[in-house]
Amino acid sequence: MKKNFIIYIFCAISSLNIGCFYSFTGASVNPNIKTVTVNYFENKAENINPSLSTTLTEKLKDIFSSQTNLSIEKNNGDLEFSADIMSYTILPVDIQSNQLANKNRMTISIKVKFTNIMEEGANFHTTFKRFRDFQSTANLSQIEEELISDICDELIEDIFNKAMVNW
Repeated sequence: MKKNFIIYIFCAISSLNIGCFYSFTGASVNPNIKTVTVNYFENKAENINPSLSTTLTEKLKDIFSSQTNLSIEKNNGDLEFSADIMSYTILPVDIQSNQLANKNRMTISIKVKFTNIMEEGANFHTTFKRFRDFQSTANLSQIEEELISDICDELIEDIFNKAMVNW
């Protein structure tokens, strides 16, 4: 009963259209903002994974499609993202006494430029970095796609939160 009442109150407040849309994800969108443009992520890393640019670009589009009412536009969106993949590395970590690594670390770093044409104070140029550790005995070709997907999910969430939730 209490849960239904809270949902009713939320819906009533939402229908007033008092200047901001709030979603259950915590994202707030100015009601004048209708579109978002996600430019293709350019891969400028020394080591290049051929699927990384597409994976990041599509995941950012997907989060906007699933968590906002904004339309994805090829050009001139009210919000615009462009990004460069700066690094994609796999390095040993957790070195043991025998000089062998027990684990390796995959790290992806991207530099993102966000432009909000309605609220210039929200614009940013920020580098985001995430990593995953894995056993050095693992066959990278068997786990690489999953590691990339997990890291990209975290990176996209970080970008979305910075742009839309203002954390």
